[in-house]
Amino acid sequence: MSDLDVSILPPSGDDDIRLTQLKEIIRTLPVKPGIYRMLAEDGGVLYVGKAKSLKSRVSSYFLKQVSSPKTQALVARIHHLEVTITASETEALLLEQTLIKSLKPPYNILLRDDKSYPYLFISEGDTWPRIAFHRGTRTQAGRYFGPFPSSTAVRDSLNLLQKLFQVRQCEDSTFRNRERPCLQYQIQRCRAPCVGYVSAEDYRSDVTNTRRFLEGRNEEVTEDLIARMSMASESMAFEQAAVYRDQLTALRRVQEQQFVLKDVGSVDVFAVAAQPGGVCVQVLFVREGRVLGTKAYQPAVFGETAPADILEEFLPSFYLQGALSEGGGRDLPREIITSVELPGAEVLADAIRMQYGRDVEIKSRVREARAAWVEMAQRNADAGLMAGLANRSHIAKRFAALQSLLEREAPITRMECFDISHTMGEATVASCVVFDGQGPKKSDYRRFNIEDITPGDDYAAMHQALTRRYSRLVKGEGSLPDILFIDGGKGQLTQAIEVLDTLGISMGVSGVQLIGIAKGEGRKPGLETLHFPDGDTISLNADSPALHLIQQIRDEAHRFAITGHRQRRDKARKTSTLESIEGVGPARRKALIQHFGGLQEVQRASARDIAKVAGISESLAHTIYAALHSH
Repeated sequence: MSDLDVSILPPSGDDDIRLTQLKEIIRTLPVKPGIYRMLAEDGGVLYVGKAKSLKSRVSSYFLKQVSSPKTQALVARIHHLEVTITASETEALLLEQTLIKSLKPPYNILLRDDKSYPYLFISEGDTWPRIAFHRGTRTQAGRYFGPFPSSTAVRDSLNLLQKLFQVRQCEDSTFRNRERPCLQYQIQRCRAPCVGYVSAEDYRSDVTNTRRFLEGRNEEVTEDLIARMSMASESMAFEQAAVYRDQLTALRRVQEQQFVLKDVGSVDVFAVAAQPGGVCVQVLFVREGRVLGTKAYQPAVFGETAPADILEEFLPSFYLQGALSEGGGRDLPREIITSVELPGAEVLADAIRMQYGRDVEIKSRVREARAAWVEMAQRNADAGLMAGLANRSHIAKRFAALQSLLEREAPITRMECFDISHTMGEATVASCVVFDGQGPKKSDYRRFNIEDITPGDDYAAMHQALTRRYSRLVKGEGSLPDILFIDGGKGQLTQAIEVLDTLGISMGVSGVQLIGIAKGEGRKPGLETLHFPDGDTISLNADSPALHLIQQIRDEAHRFAITGHRQRRDKARKTSTLESIEGVGPARRKALIQHFGGLQEVQRASARDIAKVAGISESLAHTIYAALHSH
């Protein structure tokens, strides 16, 4: 399996042009089963889907005859596409569900549902735990499994678990007051612990197996049921043995849909695809015999490099640098499998042992299931490289078009773009994004929290951000760009001219070339006007590759700025709301948050409910309520 990262360029003003651009990239997708993830401009996952043929399925979203409003809305927001090739459509389905649970994409659930995500809950702390549907704050003692994409998915899982293990679902108050079995017992969905029809030991086993099943430890469940069935048969308890038999039968039906290998342990599988101009390293993660996911890396490699040499350089950074930067390191597997023999395998194993205090086996010659994983990783590395090269080709064409437009003799190697974001002057943030010949260079992105200006003064905000940025570059802390884009018209461009002139930075073709991007009528893409320091303006055709590149870097700067602004604004609001209330110190803030489960729940509470919190008087409760609802 593999994450195939295909960059889909931001929409241009002409939808036909946009569709043409998309089709060019989609053409590189394989005719193989897998899952696809559609991402927004900010990198958030919009939708996760499965496909028998990735190329056919993804292409179907961009057909002219698509009439679904949901699909149209989704397509309008797509900025990136990630694809994972799987061994079968069934495996694609399983991986799709795993990703939906973990990523919680908005287009996989009903957008009208404003409730929190649902969970499966197994209580703890009593002799007869219950399993139940749960939504809301997780304050009860027990295990929470999820989140699930919908309440239907939770109830389907509950239905299955009832058939398999017959753990009670009734409320504790009902359970404690039962005198005879309910309907759930009659239809064989509960073993009636309320009236003593099952021993505490057997019931505890059912609960344990339920947890194991939800954790994916199906083999342990099978072994336990087989052992219990055998013991029951030997004890002549044939009815009980039949119960275990039926559980095993139902469990095996479920296992037929899963690809889990017993006694495999933890494995990382690496494969490499390399061509002049690009490299893709594919990592496939296996834990306890189950493929959990994949990730594709496209490291910068110069020249034609052998796959073994690439891995020999990549693996130390993957494991050792991660251990240093992430405090404790990665989830180290028992085995590392490579698609080619690794020359420095022993040295790397020794280094990992020293860093982690654990042994790891590194090998390339494998058979059976491990060989299939290597083949899968290699297949996906090849596909990822094709997609990466296609994207770079588009970027290169756009850079060439912009170079021609600006009549530059030297190639454009670095561009920067600035944007400002705030809400009525609140929490102003400036962004600086960087593009090189490969596209966005996110490691060089910067944000600036703007202070000490008149709220809402975009000119002053731009002046401060540019000064802070280029003062550092003048001191040698980075590289000056060939082109500096400013999101705005003449006013913002004037601020940039003043800053660069003050810092003594040369401008023009021989230095930093300044360009202001003014939005057109109605702020519609494709109607932008480019402003230059000498007063000249240019309006490009909507199908211009140069304009598409300018739109891409402008939109990325806007995304990066607004994300930073929202984070700063939300942090300020969350930290100041309770802190600003007289009489509410750290201890009372903590008590409020713990009692209600979060600030939002405190805001929803009535004054009477707030007064129930320890240390909160009735008068203080009214003060808190009034402060939280003053706006």
